[in-house]
Amino acid sequence: MLMNTHEARLDALRKELKARGLDGFVIPISDEHMSEYVGAYAQRLAWLTGFGGSAGTVVVLTDPAAEPSAAIFVDGRYTIQVRDQVDGRLYAYEGTPQSSPAKWLEANAPEGAVIGYDAWLHGAKWTDTTGKALAANGGKLVAVESNPIDAIWEDRPAPSPAPALVHPSDLAGETSEAKRAMVSEWLAGKNLDATVITALDSIAWLLNIRGTDVERTPVALSYVIAKADGTADLFIAEEKVTPELRQHLGNAVTIQPRDAFVPGLEALAGKRVAVDPDHAVSAIFEVLKQAGATVVEERDPTVLPKAIKNPVEQQGHRDAQARDGAAVSQFLHWLSGEGPKGEVTEVSAADRLEAFRKACGDLRDLSFDTISGAGPNAAICHYRVTDETSLTLQPNSVYLVDSGGQYPDGTTDITRTVWIGPGEPGAEVKDRFTRVLKGHIALSMAVFPKGTTGSQLDVLARYALWQAGVDYAHGTGHGVGSFLSVHEGPQRIAKSAGGQSGSDQALIPGMFLSNEPGYYKAGEYGIRIENLILVEPRAIAGAEGEYYGFETLTHVPIERRLVDCSLLTRVEVEWWHAYHARVLEVVGPQLEGEAKAWLEAQCAPL
Repeated sequence: MLMNTHEARLDALRKELKARGLDGFVIPISDEHMSEYVGAYAQRLAWLTGFGGSAGTVVVLTDPAAEPSAAIFVDGRYTIQVRDQVDGRLYAYEGTPQSSPAKWLEANAPEGAVIGYDAWLHGAKWTDTTGKALAANGGKLVAVESNPIDAIWEDRPAPSPAPALVHPSDLAGETSEAKRAMVSEWLAGKNLDATVITALDSIAWLLNIRGTDVERTPVALSYVIAKADGTADLFIAEEKVTPELRQHLGNAVTIQPRDAFVPGLEALAGKRVAVDPDHAVSAIFEVLKQAGATVVEERDPTVLPKAIKNPVEQQGHRDAQARDGAAVSQFLHWLSGEGPKGEVTEVSAADRLEAFRKACGDLRDLSFDTISGAGPNAAICHYRVTDETSLTLQPNSVYLVDSGGQYPDGTTDITRTVWIGPGEPGAEVKDRFTRVLKGHIALSMAVFPKGTTGSQLDVLARYALWQAGVDYAHGTGHGVGSFLSVHEGPQRIAKSAGGQSGSDQALIPGMFLSNEPGYYKAGEYGIRIENLILVEPRAIAGAEGEYYGFETLTHVPIERRLVDCSLLTRVEVEWWHAYHARVLEVVGPQLEGEAKAWLEAQCAPL
């Protein structure tokens, strides 16, 4: 029997592993910066398996006769998607955090197994945990000199050569010099000589630079070593350096070739160096330790300041949201007419939405691949439409679209679930939609004391769903960057940490978050309502201590045909009316003709 493409690639990998004397190999979705979204050159797991999600890991044992001989690990967001995209004959499906590569290897790797890993793609914590699991069965984890996937991936793309771009201070709201001074003060306060900054969005924020090296995230592939004297070394490919970049960075930032990064680490011999274990790969720890540096594990000092947006960034985001809201509203108006005809596909809808965003001005990229899900595809939380999977939007069905744009003044992210007419939605769909809406409103209206974490608020978004015996398998809210990553820490709104950092971070004024409860009925439909929100101080007469609340930043009508008004309280109806009055105020002046009339009808009282 002839092998399919992914079966042939798996077979080639096993031959490569056998030639290297390895009993197995671990492949994560990651790059040298532990990014969530990675460049095409680093999409090794997708190339090997066909999986298109943004989080996952594969373990391959060299012996194809082993049972099981390979497994793919994904979280609850991708439970359906992984089964659609990855051949179950080749890979066992494993869910995290219930399972993990370490647990699986401990149970399934042969006794004394030598399992390879790429130390430039895994964190030190993962390496330690997995190494201990293998040792329990006499095995060992071994760092490979070069990635075996790269040896068999003949047409692997090269890293992007695009130039790094200057992000002006009038958009950043603060100079790079001021940010580096903050890092310098932090280092001095902890008696440290330097810190290694590896997260691409941290580098972009610290130096006020952007780039086009990673699709959907405006960053430039690089590393930074920031020092206690306020200077920094930037390691970046020479073809990416422009005269404008040199002038912008000035004399305090030394620009070096990207391949000088390891020697740059080795030059820190005898120094006390801070490294963030959540953002730095294990290879960096090993190079520093072997060079004789004292490695101190500390959170990247840019992470929290980056998350707390200054007034310029906050206003920039409001401006970006106003344009984006007009684009999405125009799309929903278009869809209200075209959708019921039964000719719109998931792909054509996503393309049309992108065209509306481009027409509204200054769109640099989407902030992630649009989740355009019709009917059963909407039940896949992080569905990624392709020409092969694209469904036609059927009359009298649910359509979910989760999308966003990258603008120089802000990053947007919005989900709307709409009913494709001309008929009326059924009682169950309206019930589930309204319970999701109630959770969305409850979180929007939350008032909470200083020190409250996202995990403490998460129940507000789920309460109405839990009353009906249903839930959703993803977090309720993630941080959002300022013309940076659409998923930004350390803040999150989720049930618990669940293996992901952030739920224990207190919410602080200036932080952006998403508010996106949902409900998904496998094989039938999916519902999610998402706005972005800003943590802000909340004045309360007689309050004992500081209290905060949320400003809603996204302004697009919510589907009124899916609302069961009998389930809403008076306060919830008042929220609905106030929200849509604000939508009309922000978006109305940007529309005209039929689109404006549609908007006015959508924003009318329930």
